[in-house]
Amino acid sequence: MAKVVKFGGSSLADANQFRKVAQIIRSDSKRRYVVPSAPGKRFADDTKVTDMLYNCYDAVGKGKNATVEFLPIAERFNGIIGDLGLTISLDDEFEIITENFKKRAGRDYAASRGEYLNGIILANFLGFEFVDAAKCVFFTAGGEFDVDLTDACLASVLEGYSEAVIPGFYGAKPDGTIKTFTRGGSDFTGSVVAKAIGAELYENWTDVSGFLAADPRIVEDPEIIDYITYKELRELSYMGASVLHQDAIFPVRTAKIPINIRNTNLPDDPGTMIVPEAPEKTGGRVITGIAGKKHFSVISIEKDEMNSEVGFLRRLLTVLDHEGVGFEHIPTGIDTMSLVVNSDELSDHPNLVKYITDITHPNHIEVINNLALVAVVGRSMKEKRGTATRIFAALSHADINIKMIDQGSSELNIIVGIDEKDFEKAIRVIYDMFMLSE
Repeated sequence: MAKVVKFGGSSLADANQFRKVAQIIRSDSKRRYVVPSAPGKRFADDTKVTDMLYNCYDAVGKGKNATVEFLPIAERFNGIIGDLGLTISLDDEFEIITENFKKRAGRDYAASRGEYLNGIILANFLGFEFVDAAKCVFFTAGGEFDVDLTDACLASVLEGYSEAVIPGFYGAKPDGTIKTFTRGGSDFTGSVVAKAIGAELYENWTDVSGFLAADPRIVEDPEIIDYITYKELRELSYMGASVLHQDAIFPVRTAKIPINIRNTNLPDDPGTMIVPEAPEKTGGRVITGIAGKKHFSVISIEKDEMNSEVGFLRRLLTVLDHEGVGFEHIPTGIDTMSLVVNSDELSDHPNLVKYITDITHPNHIEVINNLALVAVVGRSMKEKRGTATRIFAALSHADINIKMIDQGSSELNIIVGIDEKDFEKAIRVIYDMFMLSE
């Protein structure tokens, strides 16, 4: 069986990174299908190629010379080609791209050219076949990802190649218009390719040695998670944990293909395995990770005998549906209900509270702002007593007031709502409680 390997922008930022990638691929004969991103930053103040393409496209739209504006991008790719000692020329491709910029082919088209050109270079360097994603990754005319057509086409096309490079991030609509995925697009492409060929493993190579148990900007040197389930990853990613976007796991999750997060710069590190079910012995931690987000508001609704009022929740959700407002959580009591929404939703819908009041007739309703949510996630929590008590104790000892508590029926996570000013401290004390004391 084959492995699909995806390399992020930092992994392919320059010729030296290309050499690392090639060495990784050649060290395992099963790494036969490669999904590259566009070149990322080479140093802190550098500009990603995707951003350069956006800027160039916008400049051409304002009447500036396309060839001149595209020159720094061409130089970036030509620099990689020259440093690798390749003999290929992308001049024809550059000309096609600039002409399409003049014709206003779209910002999605502009953004996708980084992956497209990088894919051509990497395929040439490896001696692999280049497969343009526009020929086998499809969207509907309305812009929705066409799962079935893509799966069938990729499987058919790749069956004919023992080794191939398929650029990430983009595909095409029925009329040939280029369409990009949203955030985590190349990760998603890698997942789709892995599912289509029935890969034994999807390796996602980046610039960190795995999925961290907490945000390193908040917790100093957090532990790397060795095994994490798809469900845990989705919970943590949704709450702000980075490395792999939550949507990218769905194609491989349905096919039960594991994902391995690896570090291009430290290829001997085992990284994190993302699996359907984790092995029984994976470190013995009660929790797997901690994540959170700020900028939430709570619409607190109080009404006598709310629990016996048939249709109360339906009417509330009807208001949200009519206004196009999503919600994060709805903790409830007998006579109370708290609607947790992103604060921007309230700003964009200033009459939302009035509409809720008109249709539910509460005894009292108020909005609480500046709320942060912290999620403590772990598949072992349901097997260990006192997990919630330890979370609350850690927060209490740090003099952090809990404004909201929510736990899913799966017992996979516990979410607490706290004041935004306590956000970073809360994550640190919970991390210390579970990761440093065990």
